[in-house]
Order: sequence, then C-alpha cells, then structure tokens
Amino acid sequence: MQANDMADDGYKRKLVAILSADAVGYSRLMRDNEEATVRDLAAHRSLLRDIINQHNGRVIDSPGDNLLAEFASVVDAVNGAVNIQEEIKDRNADIPEHRRMEFRIGINLGDVIEEKGRIYGDGVNIAARLEGLAEAGGIPISGTVYEHVQNKLSYEYHYVGEQHVKNISEPLTVYHLVSESLVPGEVVGQKSSGAPRRYGLVAALAILAIALATTAIWVSTRTPVVDQEKETLPKDASPISERASIAVLPFINLSGDPEQDYFSDGITNDIITALSKFRELLVIASNTTFTYKGRAVNIEIIGNELGVRYVLEGSVQKAASKLRINTQLIETVTGFHIWAERYDREMKDIFAVQDEIVHTIVGKLAVEIDAVERKRALQKKTESLEAYDYLLRGWEYFRRRTRTENGKAREMFENAIELDPGFAAAYVGLGRTYQA
Repeated sequence: MQANDMADDGYKRKLVAILSADAVGYSRLMRDNEEATVRDLAAHRSLLRDIINQHNGRVIDSPGDNLLAEFASVVDAVNGAVNIQEEIKDRNADIPEHRRMEFRIGINLGDVIEEKGRIYGDGVNIAARLEGLAEAGGIPISGTVYEHVQNKLSYEYHYVGEQHVKNISEPLTVYHLVSESLVPGEVVGQKSSGAPRRYGLVAALAILAIALATTAIWVSTRTPVVDQEKETLPKDASPISERASIAVLPFINLSGDPEQDYFSDGITNDIITALSKFRELLVIASNTTFTYKGRAVNIEIIGNELGVRYVLEGSVQKAASKLRINTQLIETVTGFHIWAERYDREMKDIFAVQDEIVHTIVGKLAVEIDAVERKRALQKKTESLEAYDYLLRGWEYFRRRTRTENGKAREMFENAIELDPGFAAAYVGLGRTYQA
C-alpha cells in the first residue's frame, strides 16, 4: 500500500522534526555487565524523557536500542538533542570509559503519516539513516533541518556533503552539528555537489563531534507508557506463577505498511510456538496476548493480569531482503530489562534469528532443557523463504474467522506446500482450515 493510498484511507499526515537515536556498543555493555547496564538504563530513562518533554517533543517508540521522537519545531529538536548530549556528558564524567553508554542522534524534517500514535514514512527512515552516519556522540542533521536552524541557533556545522544511504533513492545533504559558535549558522568545510565524501573525512568529523558535542544515552527499550496507563493494578490480578512464565506480546510492525502486519504477527506466533515446546516454561497463548495488539502497555499490569514473571516484546522492520528485529525481555515485577538485542540480518537468516531469540530467553530464565528436546524445539522450519511467507499469510487470513478468509488461508497453505512438500507447519495450517 503506497503512502498516498494510506492518506486517502483517512490517515493523518503532518510535517514534523524527527529525532532518531541509537545506542553505540549496547550489546557489548550488556555482555560485559548486564546488571550494571540495566541500572544505567533505568537511571537515564527519566532524564531522556524529561529533556524531550521540556523541548516540547514526544517519544514515539523505543524498541531495542533505538529511540524515536517527534517535535513540532526543528529548533526544539536540535536544542533537545544538544541538551541530551550535554547532560549525559556530565553524568559520564565520573564513569570509566569502557562503561559509558554513548549515543548518536540523527535529525530530519519530513512529512509523515500518523496512525495510532506512531509515525511512518521516508521522513522517519531518513532520520534513522542520518543517525547511522555518526560516530558515538555525533548529531548529523539533514540539509532541510540546516536550512531552518542555520540563522536561529548558535552552533557550528560541518558540511559533510551528499551521502548515499541504503533504501533512500536520492542522496542526502548532511551536516554534522559539532559545537557552539559565536556566529549563528557558521559552516566549516566547503559545500560540494559532487560524489559522497570518503569515509575517512566522515570519521574525522565524527571524532570532532565526539570531542565537542558529547555523548547521549539509550534510555527506554520498550514502547513508551502514556499517562493514562498510570492506573492501579487490577483487583482481580492473577497470582504470579511459581514456574518460569512468559507472555510474548505482538511484535510491532515498523515497515511503514499496515499490510505487513502479517509478517510481524507471524514471527510473534513462531516464537510463542517454539517457547511452548519447553515443558518447564509456562507460555501464554497467542489468542490471549494478541488482545494487547496496538495498545500502549504497562508491563507491571500485564504481569498481574496474566500472572507471568516475564514479558517479551519487540518490533519487526522488513524492507526488500533486509530484516531488523528488536527484542527485549522484561521482568514484570521490577520493570527491569533482563535482555535486549537488535538483529540486522538478511531475510534468509530469519530462522536463525528466531532460534537465537528462543535460545537466549531459555538461557536467561535458567531453564534446563535436555539436548534432544532443544533440538526438536528449535529445528528449522523450511528452506524456502517464499513458502514461509505463504505460511504467515495463511495464518493471518485464518485468524479473521470468516468463510472467505478461510478460503484464502487454505490457498496460502497450499502454495506453501507446493513450494516445500516437506513443510510440516503448512500441513498443520491446511488441516485447520478444513476443521474451521
């Protein structure tokens, strides 16, 4: 579905400044000392949210080690980013260098589509690509942002040039905001419309950014909780199970196309199915956890409603042959993050990513699984990605519970079997359509 089609369907469009932030070396910090990293995340969580709120911004999402926020004003977005870096620099002053959480932030101004409190579109993608051009502590901004702030803010800007980034057809004009300057909008470096600068130049500018702009922090690794969620726990809350127990919430589709929901839903179901095969784990069924789809959630309340000790949540972004999955495992009683990870892989690696997620969860919950059961539970589904895609589409149609959609589901399962006659899961789905 194209963006203009979505607008015709009643989706709200707006022009906003988009801030995309990403933790640098987050996985390394977790491997080095998980407890200390979780404490650091908790300590900085309120700081980042407060700074964004103080600059009239709004946190949109925070999956894995990413954070996305929007601002009505470009000036507010840039000032907010600088404020974040300065505050975190002060906090990091007494922290050993190897334990510092460094951050990079990209800012773009773009037209986006808003749907259920989330934003989609190239404007968001460009902000993420800008962030990816920076080293730790850097604040790259788009040419559009620069045009709006050059005469309003007393910062120094390094002109990087035209940069080609993946999944964006046109080159981006990029500036690095590196320090305060006596002259508003002062630009260091020559503008050029030629080919992209060499990586060495970008790295050199980024090093200056580290020295002069400061570091930032990854704060919240789950969907922001809105004010309405500050409610008391339900009176009829379920007792927390004595067994290791987990609820897998529907993974969020970040692909910018609601029609791709089937893919993120399918991955969620696959993880639930894989975890359910471990006898030591109490896993909440998908028909229960999917009632939380599309809702801002309070992890503590979910833990009490479902009687589980842990919640797994995440997001999926699929673009052509590329795949990004963010996951985080949270303890419901404390709200602490036990584990979080981001996977940037090719689509062909999707089964390996699923297996790695399940392996990690089982390991983190200290569940002892014998080798035979582990091998059976984590066996690869199929060699055909196209067959797997048909399987996911089939289950999406099947869940709609109408005669027409059931027929479409049967067709999808049959297509999967035709591509891979040994695909057992497709036969299971096909059998369910005849039972419905």
